[in-house]
Amino acid sequence: MGNNMLRVSMSPHVHGGNSVKKIMYGVVIAMLPALAVSLFYFGLGALQITLVAVAACVLFEWLIQKYMLKVQPSVTDGSAIVTGILLAFNLPSNLPIWMVLIGALVAIGVGKMSFGGLGNNPFNPALVGRVFLLISFPVDMTSWPSPVVNRLALLDAQTGATPLAIIKEGLKKGEPISDLMNQVPDLWHLFLGNMGGSLGEISAFAIAIGGIYMLMKKIITWHIPVSVLGSVAIFTGILHIVAPEQYADPIFHLLAGGIMLGAIFMATDMVTSPMTRTGQIIFGVGIGVITVLIRVFGAYPEGVSFAILIMNAFVPLIDKGFKPKRFGEVKKNG
Repeated sequence: MGNNMLRVSMSPHVHGGNSVKKIMYGVVIAMLPALAVSLFYFGLGALQITLVAVAACVLFEWLIQKYMLKVQPSVTDGSAIVTGILLAFNLPSNLPIWMVLIGALVAIGVGKMSFGGLGNNPFNPALVGRVFLLISFPVDMTSWPSPVVNRLALLDAQTGATPLAIIKEGLKKGEPISDLMNQVPDLWHLFLGNMGGSLGEISAFAIAIGGIYMLMKKIITWHIPVSVLGSVAIFTGILHIVAPEQYADPIFHLLAGGIMLGAIFMATDMVTSPMTRTGQIIFGVGIGVITVLIRVFGAYPEGVSFAILIMNAFVPLIDKGFKPKRFGEVKKNG
């Protein structure tokens, strides 16, 4: 009879059809439109960066798990592939390969495995790698290849500023927004991705397709993307109404830079975002507000990566303040 004892494990006991592997490869599928656009505009350079980042992340995770942590490698779950693609999406297509390898090592070794692996990391690993590279190699990380220069070239020699950088530098010189907007791609080109920038951030259209796919597959919910994008739109809209010749309009801020990529693919990371819907909205609003503060008043033209990492650090506090009520819990009076 002892062999037939029923062993009850710890909660939760809800069964679902999703698995880590299924979710991760669903995210990979969702990123394919953005990857296709990056290949179209940046050519072989984009392909090389992506392949190297993915291969390096998978290899480093396997080596660390097998030889340092002495555990069964779990690279087949797809999480290292997602980290590799997201890291590539945050890099320029002309970045030297050795820098990509360093970024992958930091993303996996520091951002993920040093905390115990998937499910234990407090910060988005790809952003940890990206920010490390930005701080360590600021010139290389901000030398953006111009799109459609030479799709067969691995390293494009012609570079240019991103739309956000053009606006930032112009405002420092005292130029009005109306003149600066003539120096950047129009909203249609920003929407499609015909501009300089990181691989995966350039096309709002392609990112939105991936976001819709993940919503349909229930990989993510609307709470974080809508709260991030909504807070950016409201904050920049207020600034634009108050001083239209000093601050760009909300549509420009939503289409330029990495806000779409961050809101849909990185802020929604299940491990590093709050558990409750209320917490997710607060988390998203925080990301949006910090992003605008850095873009408008900070030294960097872009602030999405920093904003997400900062709010990642607040997730335990948000979860503690807005944790769901336990089943059967009775609210105490007084």
